[in-house]
Amino acid sequence: MESVQAIKQRFGIIGDDPKLNRAIEKAIQVAPTDISVLVTGESGVGKESIPKIIHALSHRKHGKYIAVNCGAIPEGTIDSELFGHEKGAFTGATQTRNGYFEVADGGTIFLDEVGELPLPTQVRLLRVLENGEFIKVGSSKVQKTNVRIVAATNINMFESIKKEKFREDLYYRLSTIEINLPPLRERKDDIHLLFRKFASDFGLKYKMPTIKLEDEAVELLKKYRWGGNIRQLRNIAEQISVLEQDRSISAEELRHYLPDVGSNLPAVIADKKKEGDFSNEREILYKVLFDMKSDLNDLKKLTLKLMQEGDTKQVQDENEGLIQKIYGNSGNDIDEADIDEDKLEVLQIPQQNTPQKQEEKDKYYFAEEIQEEETLSLQDKELELIKKSLERHNGKRKAAAEELGISERTLYRKIKQYNL
Repeated sequence: MESVQAIKQRFGIIGDDPKLNRAIEKAIQVAPTDISVLVTGESGVGKESIPKIIHALSHRKHGKYIAVNCGAIPEGTIDSELFGHEKGAFTGATQTRNGYFEVADGGTIFLDEVGELPLPTQVRLLRVLENGEFIKVGSSKVQKTNVRIVAATNINMFESIKKEKFREDLYYRLSTIEINLPPLRERKDDIHLLFRKFASDFGLKYKMPTIKLEDEAVELLKKYRWGGNIRQLRNIAEQISVLEQDRSISAEELRHYLPDVGSNLPAVIADKKKEGDFSNEREILYKVLFDMKSDLNDLKKLTLKLMQEGDTKQVQDENEGLIQKIYGNSGNDIDEADIDEDKLEVLQIPQQNTPQKQEEKDKYYFAEEIQEEETLSLQDKELELIKKSLERHNGKRKAAAEELGISERTLYRKIKQYNL
């Protein structure tokens, strides 16, 4: 069995991180078997190296090795690509075609971005994993294949299973052995090694002196988050090699090539939306409107009591909770000096039920009607939001629906409703 260091040299893998070494060790151990392997890790960490190691160290090394990017094949043709099709199976099928599983018989097939497979294709793949059988598109004949399947994904498979985008039974068949590759930001000591390797390669490729980083630039390189991982590091090394005249790169010069440098503060993002968590403009606006309406209704009640009773101290004592709700802590500081007594006397309504007093009471009957008045119309606000969103997006319903946080079908119904 080859050592980890020998495998690194053979496949051009740079780095000495313990997590990376453990991933390579697992690949070496599992290679002689026919167990299915799932390689996980972020985009750009080099997941494609693991299937090559497994195939090269297996008894299938003389068979074919086929790498398939499942995310790059259209949903309508992926079954044909993987399993083949018969002549006349669909429009444009002018001849019989062998799929990848038939061509790779006796070898290894690498399914990259396996999480992007449509559900019907997942059912077909599950059958291949269980008993090695598949059926071509447009055929009724069951065929056998003997392939080793190694899959890779950069998405959270448990989240996909939860959202019913990936079959749970298929996941457990694919991940008999799971190999995880760490992101570049967790391999701090390997970052400069990789950069020097890329800089040397590009110096030879473009026939120019190799660029070198100053000490401060090396520290900046290690502290950067590297969202695109090794692929992003390689691209930056190539940019600097081509564009910089001075072959000694300072931290300030390097900073120009690192997007969003300085904005890598950690943030906690909730996986689930909590109750009362208003995540878009429309919901925030509705909450503000409802709160305003509630406060106005409370003010109406308080004003009506002041008009009817006239005793501000008594009203304050009896409605302490309501005042606290409207004014907060400042409500405790309200006293008779804060209120214009002259105006209260004008609005005061005596309680005697005489014709003259009844007539005087009718003058201020509007105070009772205010309680039923609708001061805010949510329907009008919704109509205004829809109009503005459609105007901003030149009438494009899809973009407007995304901005409003509703489906395009819902937006269409509302447009019909409001005759827009």
